[in-house]
Amino acid sequence: MLKTLRIAIFLLLLINLVFFYGIIRRWDFNPYMFFVSEGELFNKFTSILLINKGFNSIHGWSNNTEGSSTKASSIQENILLETMTTPSSTLENTALRSPSDVLKEGDGIIFLETSDRTQLTSLILCAIESTARVYKNRPVAFFMKGLNNTNIEEMMTSEFPVLSSLRNIYFFPLNLTEVFTDTPLLSWYQKINPQQEKHWIYVSSDACRLALIWKYGGIYVDTDFISMQSIPDQDFLAAEFPQFSSNGIFGFSPHHNFTQKCMEDFVQNYNGNIWGYQGPLLFTRVLKKFCHLPKFNGTEDIMCGNITFFNPKRFYPITYPVWRKFYQVWDELPTFNDSYALHLWNFMNHANLTIVPGSNVLAEHLYKKYCPSAYGTILRNATT
Repeated sequence: MLKTLRIAIFLLLLINLVFFYGIIRRWDFNPYMFFVSEGELFNKFTSILLINKGFNSIHGWSNNTEGSSTKASSIQENILLETMTTPSSTLENTALRSPSDVLKEGDGIIFLETSDRTQLTSLILCAIESTARVYKNRPVAFFMKGLNNTNIEEMMTSEFPVLSSLRNIYFFPLNLTEVFTDTPLLSWYQKINPQQEKHWIYVSSDACRLALIWKYGGIYVDTDFISMQSIPDQDFLAAEFPQFSSNGIFGFSPHHNFTQKCMEDFVQNYNGNIWGYQGPLLFTRVLKKFCHLPKFNGTEDIMCGNITFFNPKRFYPITYPVWRKFYQVWDELPTFNDSYALHLWNFMNHANLTIVPGSNVLAEHLYKKYCPSAYGTILRNATT
């Protein structure tokens, strides 16, 4: 009986060995395969099989299966090579997922680009990198209108070296119809004519961030924020100045009443001719319906029902009238101990002030500390 059992176990092991050998032969032998553990090997074969079913880029999602088999080989090679440096706890992040899968826990960080550009500035890279470093165990999702199901791989190829050490970053195409589906904003979007809108890029961004946070929950962050430490509250708004709310950074649990009311007000009182009317002004007027907003006396925060209204010093210690201080040399660097992130006021930067290596301006110090990979790109560009 024991001998029969041993023979059966041996045959099962032999069958499994032949099965895995067939897969290796199918995908071309790669010697790095044998540097992974048994569990990691299973994860990698799972990833390969998923790629052959229609996934077509690292950390990106595509519904387009055409040509997936021709791209799979190079993608599989990238995944296998990553195995040597990727901790096993983050191997699941190399499998390609949809936004609903990545953000399903309600703790994601969301960035948006509602223009068609796909080139990421150093400030955008810094915003993404610094946020991914602060929230290491949370997904960071960047939705870009300029991406589609055919150029995600190209985008990742060009930008992945900068963000390669951070396994919690995901890029997704931004489809407005999909974003607004099942929200009050869909009826507004179906009636609006973007060509006739004065501030369409900003208005569409205001709408998208509301819909995404309402659907998935988490934190929305503008691409000109540098994150420094994690925000302790789940449901929050950021005061830009006393009794006035920003919509550049905010966080809520899925289907929160505040984001629901904001979407309803967005549609009912829409006015695209006034800059900010669908953004900061919208947040401020809806928040005032929740509670009376007292003035800040110091560095304290205000509770408005179950919503934390953060003190301006948490995100805006350098106000927009003096935004150029970020690009000036300071005799003594500020600590920003009371801040969770810093807003660099990119909208105000019409002079296109940038980081010059060695200039010793405040922004350069922030880049070095909070987004070293993005700063490394600046250094390389300066020497080429």
